This record gives sequence, structure tokens and C-alpha cells, in this order.
Amino acid sequence: MPTAEFLAELGLLLGDAGLLCDGDLSAYELDWRRRYAGRALAVARPANTAEVAAVVKLCIKHGVGLVPQGGNTGLVGGSTPDASGTQLLLSLSRMNQVRAIDAANLTMTVDAGCVLQAAQIAAEAAGLLFPLSLAAEGTCTIGGNLACNAGGTQVLRYGNARELCLGLEVVTASGEIWNGLSGLRKDNTGYDLRHLFIGSEGTLGVITAATLKLYPQPRAQLTALAACATLEAAVQLLGMAQAHVSAALTGFELMNAFSLALVRQHFPQLQQPLAESPWKVLLELSDAESEAHATSQFEGLLEAALEAGVISDAAVATTLAQSHAMWHLRESIPLAQAQEGLNIKHDIALPVSAIPRFVANTDRALAQAFPGVRLVDFGHLGDGNLHYNVQAPEGVAASEFLSRHEAAINRLVYDAVAAHGGSFSAEHGIGQLKREELAARKCPVALALMRSIKQALDPQGLMNPGRLL
Repeated sequence: MPTAEFLAELGLLLGDAGLLCDGDLSAYELDWRRRYAGRALAVARPANTAEVAAVVKLCIKHGVGLVPQGGNTGLVGGSTPDASGTQLLLSLSRMNQVRAIDAANLTMTVDAGCVLQAAQIAAEAAGLLFPLSLAAEGTCTIGGNLACNAGGTQVLRYGNARELCLGLEVVTASGEIWNGLSGLRKDNTGYDLRHLFIGSEGTLGVITAATLKLYPQPRAQLTALAACATLEAAVQLLGMAQAHVSAALTGFELMNAFSLALVRQHFPQLQQPLAESPWKVLLELSDAESEAHATSQFEGLLEAALEAGVISDAAVATTLAQSHAMWHLRESIPLAQAQEGLNIKHDIALPVSAIPRFVANTDRALAQAFPGVRLVDFGHLGDGNLHYNVQAPEGVAASEFLSRHEAAINRLVYDAVAAHGGSFSAEHGIGQLKREELAARKCPVALALMRSIKQALDPQGLMNPGRLL
């Protein structure tokens, strides 16, 4: 059991500003979805990497489990302490600086606690672009983004967080500091260690800083909303867009009719520019040449799609405010769901070609097994990532529906995902929520390799215990 000696040593190391033991710690102990409510032994808030290393060594000395946390915006309980009161929560919130920007090398180096939006703003001030973008960007942090290999809305063009990271600084599970903050794009000197820590959800070490890729700012950015009668048509539109504008296509978001109906119901002040249709697609194009060139490309794509009957209508944003309003519709879907009540969330990945078949088969199976169930289907069609969420039938208490049917619905959906060659976790990670699913569904050989890595790097099992594995 942790002792008063451990807390006393922590207090001497971190000072009053760096250690929280009393008072309301719910901001750290309650996850964003309010699904996991833990109890931390204390909250450590180190100010630099050396202090993180010292905290880890103290945890080793006293046998205390350590739970790293960034902005606490995760959706799978990966950074929430358990209820035992024996785990130390390590918040990186004080380590929030942009360390350097190398414009010639198109890189920036930031602390792990740097908020994503702050990194975006710093890059923009240097005339450059850091393209990682997601709804929680005003709160989530770079360390958390990398620990979960975050996706977001521009994966289609720029890739996941993994693809945007060139180097890491990590405090290992032994309390040593590995400085791998290289800005090199080519370095074949053995195992690429950063990839062990990216996506590891804090179970192998603590990411304390990262060197990230930057890009030139696009000269033009255009947004459009298009209506499709079928999901097959939406996939066909994606193919046409990739053929017409190639790498300039930076966003391709899918929304079904019910997801936008919830937005209309709960946020009636948000204007929806097109009439109702079974599916809507939000497209974004970023062009390096000129606005005239981008407009010509976009108009050509939409005209061809209209002539081919792939889309029935389209609206092109002519101002920045209109573009923001279109994106606001997409980003308001999770908020509208929350207003409607608890729901069963699925963050899944599928081959794009399999998505229409998966949705048709799984919609039908859910409707037969759970009559009246309502499906909120939206997400990043361009990279095959759907948020396939299940809302209780109208008039049925959401909490009761969840407690009675969540396990059976998850089994049905995840079995269908596997049958269509997909993954049950696309961008949210495993955490506590999907730990048993991983154990049951991951290839045994892969699981054995993962456990071997965990044992080799964290033999005491103190790094984020009970998460992922």
C-alpha cells in the first residue's frame, strides 16, 4: 500500500503547485463521458521532464501505479484512475510550451501538455500548418493525441497523429529519459522506438515532448455540403473527388439523416442549407495554387457528380462563416446525441468499399433484434472510420436500454465489423472500455507480442495499469 512517506517525498519534489492531495479532484478523476469515476491517491503536476522522471522513480520505489493524463478528453477511460485510491494520477498540464519551430525543416517541438489548438496557432503564426484537427482540440493535448494515435478530420490527406510525429521525448517505466526529438525524416539506425510509444496509451512510458511535422499553409480552402440518396453514392462521390482533386481533398465527412435530425431538434439555431436526404457529405478541399484554381476544381467535381446522379444537391460555402457553419453541423452531432440521452458508441474502421454492405446488413440486424432502435451514423468516410452509434428507441429510457442491451449490441456490431474485415477501435483507443474486447478479438500472436513488449519495458506493471492490456 502507498504510504505517507511516498506523498511526503512527492511534496518535497513537486512543491505545493505540483501536488494535489485534497479538495475536489473530479476534473482529473472523472472521464469526459462521465462513465468512469475513479479516486486518485493524489494528482502530480510536474513542471518539466526531469520532474516526470523523478516521479516515476518514486513510483517504482514505493510500488505505486501511475496513470498519465493530458486533457482528459479520451472516450475509453484510458486516463482515469481506478476506484482504489492507490494510483497516482500524473497530469502533464503544466508542461504546455511550444519549445521550438524550425520553419526550414517544417517541424515544431512541443511539450506533451501543449493543447492541440495552441500548437495549431503557433504553427499558423509562423506561416505554417499543423493539420491534426478534432472536436476536442481546444482541450486535448499533444501527448494524449500521440498516446492514443488520434485521427480527426484530415486523416485522409495528412494521416493519423502517428504520421505527423517525427520524434519523441519519453520518460521510460524505469524513470530514464529517452531524448528522441529528431526532426529527421530518414533515420535507419535500428528499431523506430517512437512507434512503440505512439498508440500505447501510457502503458509503456510517459511521452513528455514531441517533434511534429508542419506543412505550408494552403492558399485556398473550400467547403461544400452534398446530398446523396444512398451510401453507395457517397462512396462513389469519394472516388470521383479523389480522381478530380487528388491530394487536395483534405476532408470527407459522412452524416446520416437521423444524426442531422438530432442536430436540428436540439440546436434549431444551426441552419442546414440542404433539404433532408438519407445521407449528407461534407467535403473540404485545400489547394496550394490559388483560390481560382481550387474553385474551378471544386465546381468541376460537383457538376460532374450532379450530372452522373451521384448527388442530388450541393451547397458551396462562399464565406469563412459559411464554412465554419457547415463544420459546426458535423461537430454538433455528438453534442446532440448527448442531449438526446445516453447512447452506445462504436468507433469502427472498415475498408471503404465494405462500408455500404456493413451498414445495410448491420442496420437490418439491429432493427430485427432491437425494434425501434435509432442509428446515429457519421464519421470520416474518407479514411473508413465510422462512428456507428445506437440510440434507444423513442420513449425508452436511455439508461435502462443501455444497461439491458449494451453487451448484446456491442457483440452484434463488433461481429459484423470483423466479418467485413474491420477494426472495433479506429481512433479512440482501448483504455478500460474495450480492454476485454481486445483480449477476445485480437490475434493471439499479436496479443502475445504486445504482452512481451509490456513485460520488457514495464516489468513491474506500474504504467497505466489495467488499461489496454
